[in-house]
Amino acid sequence: MRETLRYLENVKEILKAAPIEDNSYADIKPVQEACATAYLAVLKAIDEYLLSRGLNKKELPRSVDGYRKALQKYLAVYDGKLLREFERLYDQLHIAGYYRGLLHNVDMVRDALKAAKAFIGKIG
Repeated sequence: MRETLRYLENVKEILKAAPIEDNSYADIKPVQEACATAYLAVLKAIDEYLLSRGLNKKELPRSVDGYRKALQKYLAVYDGKLLREFERLYDQLHIAGYYRGLLHNVDMVRDALKAAKAFIGKIG
């Protein structure tokens, strides 16, 4: 989990440098970078869990569909909500935050990052 926590610390550092005006980030680039890093932290946490369950590095998922399947196979037994949470994080962090650059509101970004941290906590 140390690597995952390092990613989350990087997110904080990235956003510290992002200018805020009227509760919105004035520069979207650091927000996109922070969202991408937070999403990677989620993936790293899943990877670490799967490795702890006996998978080797070659067996780790290589696509979002692979992560969905891994969550269904290895984690749905413990908490059926995790797959839905992963889907929301994928939509918020990866698609809206990173890929499309649609997250500008400071509170929305913070909520997405809190959700990522909570998800990581559940599987870590």
